[in-house]
Amino acid sequence: MSDTFGPYSPLRQTGSHYFVSGQVGVDPHTKSAPSDSVRQATQALDNLRALLKSHGLTMDNVVKTTIFLTNMDDFAAVNDIYMTYFSDPRPARTTVGVKALPQIGSNPLLIEIEALAYKGEL
Repeated sequence: MSDTFGPYSPLRQTGSHYFVSGQVGVDPHTKSAPSDSVRQATQALDNLRALLKSHGLTMDNVVKTTIFLTNMDDFAAVNDIYMTYFSDPRPARTTVGVKALPQIGSNPLLIEIEALAYKGEL
């Protein structure tokens, strides 16, 4: 997802490090969000993958993620989706429960994923 919903860059590079702003479960074409966390997680990770690809990176370049969930009961379901997008060794990760995320799409946002990627030898 290359567009943003506010006054920030979707990705900033400094040297070999790429700082990726939070990706949400909004389809970049329809600007709508599904109503459930599993489909939002899938869309957020698809958006992350597309943004990385547009900068010559893959999910294998991601070394750290932070996931923000509005409902920690979704933790296990999001883990199941997350594991299909990253291979071993998976990125370091923090997951945080939050009260709410900005209202952007057609439904309330339930998940946001930010990432730090590195291009070079690990």
